Amino acid sequence: MKRDSRLSGVLHVLLHMAEVDAPMTSEALANMMKTNPVVIRRVLAGLREHGLVCSAKGHGGGWQICRALDTITLHDIYRALDEPTLLAMGNRTESPGCLVEAAVNNALNQAFHDAEALLLERFR
Repeated sequence: MKRDSRLSGVLHVLLHMAEVDAPMTSEALANMMKTNPVVIRRVLAGLREHGLVCSAKGHGGGWQICRALDTITLHDIYRALDEPTLLAMGNRTESPGCLVEAAVNNALNQAFHDAEALLLERFR
């Protein structure tokens, strides 16, 4: 399963935005991130919907953080990214016919649940 690096990328972008006291264009941010401006716009649009960033069109426009950076949690960003899968591990099959595999699934499911709950708590 491919890793989802959007959380790391968004943190990187937000820190660059925090250094500048003016709107930043998608092009400037994309250049810093070595990606396409469309990727930046797509990700930041989700953050805008959650009130984390604002955007203005036209000359002098661009993206800005619209909340105090120290009030934005990792959980806020995680939610704005549509809550991507946290753990890439899973069960071999979800409906096993073998009692041993069913027991393994039950144990792993509880461990996965506990790990996700702990990680989300840390994000908060």
